[in-house]
Amino acid sequence: MIGNLNQLTFREFGKILPEKTKNVALPGEGIRITLPQDAEKTPICRAVSEVWIRALGGLTVLSTRGSDGVYQNFHLDKVVCIRPGVCFSLFAFRGSSEVEVMSAQEPEILGDREPESLLLQRSLRISNIYTFFYQEKERGFIFSGESHPMVELTYVDQGKLHSVADGQDLLLEQGELALYGPDQWHMQYAEMDTAVNFVTVTFDLEGTGWQELLNRKWKASQRSVTLLKQLLRERDHADAYTADMILCLLTQFLLTVLRESGKDQNAPLKTANAVHSENEIISRAQQYIGAHIREKLTVPLVARMVDVSPSYLTALFHKNLQISPGEYIRRVKLQESKQMIREDHMNFTEIAAALHYSTVHHFSRQFKEKFGITPTEYAKSIR
Repeated sequence: MIGNLNQLTFREFGKILPEKTKNVALPGEGIRITLPQDAEKTPICRAVSEVWIRALGGLTVLSTRGSDGVYQNFHLDKVVCIRPGVCFSLFAFRGSSEVEVMSAQEPEILGDREPESLLLQRSLRISNIYTFFYQEKERGFIFSGESHPMVELTYVDQGKLHSVADGQDLLLEQGELALYGPDQWHMQYAEMDTAVNFVTVTFDLEGTGWQELLNRKWKASQRSVTLLKQLLRERDHADAYTADMILCLLTQFLLTVLRESGKDQNAPLKTANAVHSENEIISRAQQYIGAHIREKLTVPLVARMVDVSPSYLTALFHKNLQISPGEYIRRVKLQESKQMIREDHMNFTEIAAALHYSTVHHFSRQFKEKFGITPTEYAKSIR
């Protein structure tokens, strides 16, 4: 970014003549230099004696190197006097420009440097938002899992939510969030005695730094929560500027989380090779169950498909997900049955048969145990 040239900002490098004297004759021998547009290189000069510089036409940037080795860029709209020993370079901005350089001794040329970008550059860019939901789920809710090319954000507003990504289970409590990367398989579920409300957003994200948000949970600060509330209000306030406002607010939300990440006590969840292997086995098992949920599934079958013994698979599920694989299959089947009822293509007997329940009565009994209502009552509630 181009800085303002004044006595305060330039005091490390020299002095500035008052604007009323910008047309006075400068001391020393001088030359006029035309700075070409879009030059790939610009000379690095070191002042041997005082160097006076005046812009004659066009937009010129004066770049001076501080004691820390970092260059500062100034819009050359005043006459400056650079003190001996200071390194500097000049280049045109938005077209060619012309400057006058005066000095008792010719500046020393130290080499060349590429002009840096003078524009503010985004570190993050959200180009598209695909879904933006506030979800209220019943006790024992389970989502069998998916992967997709978008980034997904989950924020828990009320209750507790198990967030499983690549076999690793993070328990998100109220005010906590997690981020899933592109094509990262993930599933979510609530415990049998817990209902949960949460926000999910899927979007395309470009840039650097956000990857550190993956595979861990974050506690949202009050500022982040305020931004999220603004996002929800904006979602329901549809006008010509809604999309732009949502994109800007979501970007600001992520940047706020990233900026505050250094203060967060939650270190990245680093896993040893053995734990990584466990996560991979669980992930493969969950994905197999999700993809074949309308088939007859047993723990031995799933274990065989992921190349482990049924007892080892059971131990892994209990250790990492606090649930048995048999109970996991049952809960995913019941969740699938709700989707099939909503689709309204089958009656309850056909749904029970498609999900391989022994009888429709067995299906109805398990449905009521999990959701607190019968399949008939659920069907009436959504019609």
